[in-house]
Amino acid sequence: MHLSFIEILAAFMVLFAIIDIPGSIPIIIDIKSKSGNVNAGKVTIVSSLIFFAFLFIGSPLLGIFGIDVSSFAIAGSFIIFLIAMEMILGIELFKQDAQGEGSIFPIAFPLIAGAGSITTILSLKAEYQTINIFIALVLNMVIVYLILRLTSIFEKILGLGGLQLLRKIFGVILLSIAIKLFLTNTGIVLHHAK
Repeated sequence: MHLSFIEILAAFMVLFAIIDIPGSIPIIIDIKSKSGNVNAGKVTIVSSLIFFAFLFIGSPLLGIFGIDVSSFAIAGSFIIFLIAMEMILGIELFKQDAQGEGSIFPIAFPLIAGAGSITTILSLKAEYQTINIFIALVLNMVIVYLILRLTSIFEKILGLGGLQLLRKIFGVILLSIAIKLFLTNTGIVLHHAK
């Protein structure tokens, strides 16, 4: 056990960028409009539990099901792809069965605790002490909770037109993330035109 402020800060910044909760605001608002409610506490607890499970038992946990990290990331890319298509085309693929069901799926997983962030945690373990990654994760989860609680404020600031525009933009960004996740984990390499 070795606490390091530098390691905590580095892990925090990497996780903050990959979780990208500010960038998920339009998606969260969209899910909230469909399911009627997003339980900030429940989302934070479930996504935290997923993260901590992978931090402490990671690869062996997937190994129980005979799944490797790449396969998990590819599965996550399909879910992200479908969420992106919903946002861009204005269609509904994920039916909300009950009020607030959107809290767990797809917000806690795969939006917050997605394949990208889980893979990042497994990668960080090779570089940093577990205790430092744990503290960085807790700090990120505090930010996730605060942003989830403040989504209604963002709704008022942006208005309906602003939200629709953001929804389309972030839909395209999500689509790009899904394709990148898929290509990276299937080993397909795109050659850039020179």
